[in-house]
Amino acid sequence: MTRFEGLGLSVRQFFDLLSDQDLRRFFDQGLLGMLDAVFGGTIGGSDLRRVAVKLIDFKEVLASTEGRKLVLGLIPIKKRDELQARVDRNIQASHTSDWSEGEIRDLLEFFGLDMERSIVETKTPIQMVWPAYGLFDHQRSAVDALKPLLREGERRAVLHLPTGVGKTRTAMHVVAEWLRLNDPSVVVWLASGRELLEQASAAFKEAWAHLGSRPVRSGAMWAELEPALDGFTDGFLAVGLAKGWAMMSRDSGWASRLSHRIRLVVFDEAHQSIANTYRRLTDELTLDFRCGLLGLTATPGRTWEDIDKDGELAEFYSRNKVTLDFPNGNPITYLIENEFLARPIFRTLLAEPGNELTTRELARISSSLDVPNDLLAKLSMSEQYVIAVLRAIEDLLSRGHRRILVFAATVDHARVLAAILLARNVHGDVVTTSTSKRSRANAVRQFKANDDKPMVLVNFGVLTTGFDAPKASAVVIARPTRSLVQYSQMVGRAIRGPKAGGTEACEILTVMNPLLPGFGDVAEAFLNWEDVWQ
Repeated sequence: MTRFEGLGLSVRQFFDLLSDQDLRRFFDQGLLGMLDAVFGGTIGGSDLRRVAVKLIDFKEVLASTEGRKLVLGLIPIKKRDELQARVDRNIQASHTSDWSEGEIRDLLEFFGLDMERSIVETKTPIQMVWPAYGLFDHQRSAVDALKPLLREGERRAVLHLPTGVGKTRTAMHVVAEWLRLNDPSVVVWLASGRELLEQASAAFKEAWAHLGSRPVRSGAMWAELEPALDGFTDGFLAVGLAKGWAMMSRDSGWASRLSHRIRLVVFDEAHQSIANTYRRLTDELTLDFRCGLLGLTATPGRTWEDIDKDGELAEFYSRNKVTLDFPNGNPITYLIENEFLARPIFRTLLAEPGNELTTRELARISSSLDVPNDLLAKLSMSEQYVIAVLRAIEDLLSRGHRRILVFAATVDHARVLAAILLARNVHGDVVTTSTSKRSRANAVRQFKANDDKPMVLVNFGVLTTGFDAPKASAVVIARPTRSLVQYSQMVGRAIRGPKAGGTEACEILTVMNPLLPGFGDVAEAFLNWEDVWQ
């Protein structure tokens, strides 16, 4: 009889029972290679186990046939007998895919993966009732200013709010009102990239659950998602720009046929909307004179250098820009002084060049709006760059920061950083586009907790999926970028002020590759295009 007899087996206990060789079978080989290189040899022992507990999504392992086969083949005999009694089946003959949902649930419970803490609500005679999807005063003022612009005249306007002030949330109040007033009708949300589209879809579902008046559909059209729209007459449709253009290229009448049902089009990151292809898509979706067009941006200019292009963007939205209107100057200064935004402290750290770029690769970067993904992977996965990022994180921890948010360049980069930190006994977690929803929720819940234990959360690809880190007092931007928009989005995840549940100040450390430019003050960038909208 083992000391675990009759009690199930925690994931950590299971990992402790395995040899290093067997435990390494649960890791991606590329990740193991980087870990071994950084540690100067084969990672094993307690270091490997600390890394495994955080980086291996054991629920995902058990949900797959091959994962169950691996786990059940390594579980000790006496614990296998206990598990066999729980699920009431012969484990030895159960390595195939015929496990029922109930049996998988029993398996998860055996490993302690299905325990949820119950929350007991304390009742008092009088309680303040807060709106579940409410707005601050300045956000409500923006919504009020938008309404007449989208209902009258040319029905076009841009909502320009600083990074971190909640453009999506504010816009969803407009979306909900338009759907309530136009029954039935369709609102189309245009955006580039899966993350922005997923964020919009999630935000709409949350908003409509609290602000809606009837059941409506929520449609997703990006990447491989291509719903039939013949019966889509009432609801919210998130459309990827690339998917929308591909649909028009295949079927030139697609957008115009849909347009008679549309009463509002929202263009996220509005600076992209005057590109030739996207402008045509937008024009056709808004053919009906009753349809409004709302652009969203924190940077309402298309370029840094071409004033004519910026003027063209302003003209496209009828020079109607709604922003925060404060008589005493810069709205960002007002928001910081009134604790809606944290005071940002910008610092930079130059990393030693690791993987050199060829002349052709440098030319590709110069001709692109942002660093191509393959070059991001090449730059970020050099040993020198990884070490520079780790040193930056350790310096912030040594200076008393309790919540540090790290933006990695790729999924592999995020996993490597998190693994090394964990092996160095730094409390933290990793969240990427491949992280399960439950694991992501657990990581975010820990990061937002009000305890004093320092924590580092490394993330990639979820900065625009409704993820905010108001408790972060420091941000490490380790994703090389040439895009002001991308940089602003990263900064904006963690500059919520005390009134938005955040901090008074936030240190923003940008780890820069000397081959690439960086960005500085967000307040200056926010005001950069003001003159073309006058």
